[in-house]
Amino acid sequence: CLILAPGNAARPLFTCCMERGIAIEAKPFSVGARIEHPQEAIDHAMYGDYAGHPKLGHAEYQLSERETDTGRAVYTFCMCPGGYIVNASSEPGRLAVNGMSNHARDGRNANSAIVVTVDPSDFGGTDPLSGIAFQRKWEEAAYNTGQGKVPVQLFADFCVNRKSTGIGAVIPSIRGQYALANVRETLPKFIGDSIEESFGYFDRRIHGFAREDAILAGIESRTSSPVRIRRDESLQSNIRGIYPCGEGAGYAGGITSAAMDGLRVAQEIIRCLES
Repeated sequence: CLILAPGNAARPLFTCCMERGIAIEAKPFSVGARIEHPQEAIDHAMYGDYAGHPKLGHAEYQLSERETDTGRAVYTFCMCPGGYIVNASSEPGRLAVNGMSNHARDGRNANSAIVVTVDPSDFGGTDPLSGIAFQRKWEEAAYNTGQGKVPVQLFADFCVNRKSTGIGAVIPSIRGQYALANVRETLPKFIGDSIEESFGYFDRRIHGFAREDAILAGIESRTSSPVRIRRDESLQSNIRGIYPCGEGAGYAGGITSAAMDGLRVAQEIIRCLES
């Protein structure tokens, strides 16, 4: 048995699968940017007078809006209280960001991905690797826009599609170098428009979410795998004995769900051996 459990960024392996006849297909995923607010502001918006209570810790949030004018769902993903935006680039000349929190969650800012759904109809063509080509195109735009550094922009400037020339009260918390830029240039227009519209909805749920000096950083392009390695009811690919598993293979959307899929594959292999 071979448990094929690649990571989200295992692009050479996906090409290898195609070349060796392992069935693979394009799948929907999401693309957007990271948003930063002061953690203290999020705490007060969520907890009110109880903000700062030691038993509560720092506030988290999860937001979504499915009825935007663009017809696209927009949602927050991988929210990091008291955390940092990190340069998560994995290929030369391309740039992608992610988020993290240390165990103490004691950073000055909260950050979260704010992303928009995309599907194979947005990529063009029927190539199973078309989603990867889509990611690469916009990751190259992010690299060029920031001249190799993480491009950041004030929300007020994002709304009018102009490069930021300074920051406000929100100081970026980024692991890696960053540069003031126009993050809108790192995103397809329909994604930029959807994100801008969603802030109005989200601000009604978390007061201050749409503050003008909130920091946007791009591009968040690795929310989930853009491909799925096909498997049948026995969890095997079209080449028997190969078990596609986890997030990179297209069967999870995060650490916990990937671990659960790993358990499921292990149980199926045990069942097959016992029979």
